[in-house]
Formats: sequence, C-alpha cells, structure tokens
Amino acid sequence: MTSPTSEKAGGFAGLAEGDRVAAQLYTDPEIFDWEMEKIFYSTWVWVAHESEIPDAGSFKMSHIGLQPVIVNRDRKGNFNVLLNRCRHRGASVCEVPKGKANGFTCPYHSWSYSLEGNLRGIPYPDGYEGVTEKRDLPLQRLRVESYNGLIFASFKTDIEPLEDFLGDAKIWIDRFMKQGAGFPVKVQGEHKFRFNGNWKIQLENTTDGYHFPIVHRSWMASVDAETADMLSFMTDESAVTHALGNGHSVAIMVPEHVDLEEDDGTEELQERFRHIIDELSETMPQDQVRRIVRSMHGAGYNLNLFPNLSLSMSFFRVLRPISVNETEIQHMALGLDGGPESVNRERLRIHEHFQGPFGFGTSDDSEAWDRVQRGAVANPDMPILVNRGLGREVTVDEGWKTSHVTDETGMRESYAMWKRMMSDEN
Repeated sequence: MTSPTSEKAGGFAGLAEGDRVAAQLYTDPEIFDWEMEKIFYSTWVWVAHESEIPDAGSFKMSHIGLQPVIVNRDRKGNFNVLLNRCRHRGASVCEVPKGKANGFTCPYHSWSYSLEGNLRGIPYPDGYEGVTEKRDLPLQRLRVESYNGLIFASFKTDIEPLEDFLGDAKIWIDRFMKQGAGFPVKVQGEHKFRFNGNWKIQLENTTDGYHFPIVHRSWMASVDAETADMLSFMTDESAVTHALGNGHSVAIMVPEHVDLEEDDGTEELQERFRHIIDELSETMPQDQVRRIVRSMHGAGYNLNLFPNLSLSMSFFRVLRPISVNETEIQHMALGLDGGPESVNRERLRIHEHFQGPFGFGTSDDSEAWDRVQRGAVANPDMPILVNRGLGREVTVDEGWKTSHVTDETGMRESYAMWKRMMSDEN
C-alpha cells in the first residue's frame, strides 16, 4: 500500500481531533484498509479466553482483522495462534468453529500440520525431492501472550509485552474476574450477529453511558425496581469513566460493585435472587452466598480494551471488522467454572434478557448503530462530536483523565490511540 499522506491532507491522523472526528472514519474504504494494517495487524488483538480451549488439542477459530486464525492449546499446555492458511495452495486447514484435534489437515492435498503448526506430512512426496523441505513450511505462527485468562495475539513479532500494552487496564481486568466469587470465570455460551456499520461505532458504544436510559428505556421498564435502580447512574456523581491509556478505558455504572470483594454488609441482596439465596444457604456459609449473589450482575463497569474487546459487566463483547460498513459482534456469556449450576443458569437468563438474541439490549443498540452509519454518509465533511464532558474532565491521582460516566472520555481515549497508530510515523 502507498503512504496515505499523499491521499489525505495531514494524513489520516489529522481526521481525529480532541473533541471531534471526521465522519469519513466510518465511511471511507481506504481508511478501513489502513486501519487493518496500522491497527489490527500491528497491535495486540484478543482472540480467545482460556476456558474455551481447556485441554490439550482444544482449538477455536478466530480472526485478527480480516485474517482467519486458529487458537489452540498444545500437549505442553502452551497456546498457539496459527494463520488458517495452508502453505501449499492457500486453502484453510480448519473450518470447524471449535473442537479438539491432534493437528490440522488441508482438505485439498492433505498437507498436515501439528498443533504447533509444524508441517508433518506431504502425500506422494517424491515430486518434492530437492525442492521443498517440510521444516521450512510451517503454518504462520503469531506471537501470543495471555493475561488473567485473556489470550491475545499479534502479527508483530517485536511488539511490546502484552502486560505493558494493557498497562493500567490490568487492575480492572483483575477486578472483573472477581465476579467468579472464588471460582474461575468461564465462557458459558456465545452468539454472533452483524450490523451495518463501522467497527468504531461499536467501540464507542461500550463506553457510552449517555445513551443507556434513552436507547434501553424498554429494557429498564421490563426489569424489577431493584435492578433498574442499580443502573440509574445518570445523576450519580460517583459513576465515572477513566481513560487508562493505550486506547483503554473503564466506564463505571455501579460504583458499589467495582471491587466485588469489598463488602461492608449494608447492601441488601436483590429479592429476585431469593430462590438462589435459599438454595445456596443449605450448603454454603452466608458470606459465600452473599459473595456469589452480589456478583450475579457481574462487575459494576464496562472495560474497553482497544481495539476489539470489552469486558462488559458480566459478558465479553468482541468486535470483528468485516468491511468499512459491516461489523460482526460476538457476545460471550460468563459463568462460574465449577460453581453452582443454578447460579450459572440464572446468569444466563440475565444475559438473555439484555444481550441475548431475543433480548432488549442487542436489538436496540443495533438499530442505533445502523442509523449512525446511514446518517454519516450525509455530508461526510460534517464532524462526529465526542466532546461531552470535556469541560469537566479532570486528572485523578492515578493519572487517569476522568469525567462522569455519561461523558465521552472513553471515546476520546480510543481516538487518541487511533490517531497515534494511524499517524504517518507508524
């Protein structure tokens, strides 16, 4: 690809300012192509949770940008992320979303590969004598690292360590995983859908508290009063968003559930969980029952990890760019690995009510995202505003820019990272 500088005055980075971004960021196919190169193929991208590949040989298909990859756990317990492309004629070597295997074989000419990606076998090898060495043709391996169960990969071999990239977001990942209430967190199930809009529209949404009581009014009317009150954060001054650096941010909607291990005992457990409380109380001490029930709605915040993962209260939201105006979203419901079945079942019901295929949240959000994309093509020179709360933003002791959860501090953090990565220097 040629440099974008000659195509856009000031380069693409000039299209994102502190309080606004150009609408072309949603609509220009050339910008989308460069985002794949400069962002998705140049940084750490989330590909799996460890609970999805629990055993030796477990694998799942995933994507980094537009490129398909296989994530697996080998017999030594190591994680491998392999490009899903045979080294012979380019066919994919795996078309099963997830499962267990000893290796991967291309269906076209049966070239076979180990879990580590090494080329093990070539049928009828006499034609390759003197021209091909198996050791020279493994599946392309990506750099892979994990943090607290989250597996990330990168095409860039000399990239900074994952923990440096996550930075201050690690504190919030650790707190998020406390919703296991003493049990490891696991993925219980998932569903996918696509919307007709650019990937950054969804990236913004997870840190957009401003839309919640408006777009999700019907959901608020459908839940019990205690749940509706818990998420009534519009005038709660302790509900804030922190910009954590490197494009990451956290939007706190339920401040009393930021750290689920901190409990002064004054919060009343929701009556909707009475059947769970009664059941668990038969076999568990009250402090453990309380710990599990207070975690039923997950952590009290959405953590946005640039560019493609959100730890959203009690589920993972993963975005996958398809084209400049199409994005796939994957919602992964979380539960307690080895925890009470009734608790995991109840957590699934909560997930279904808001984020499930027939829930209120997904359909309401999708309609709003589609309309942003349709509207953005009208006078693309007119900017998209991300300035809410700029005048009341402060820097707290941790060094995080902070404002109310309804403000757009998290979006500004994402676009600051976008600007940095899309600059001509990168």
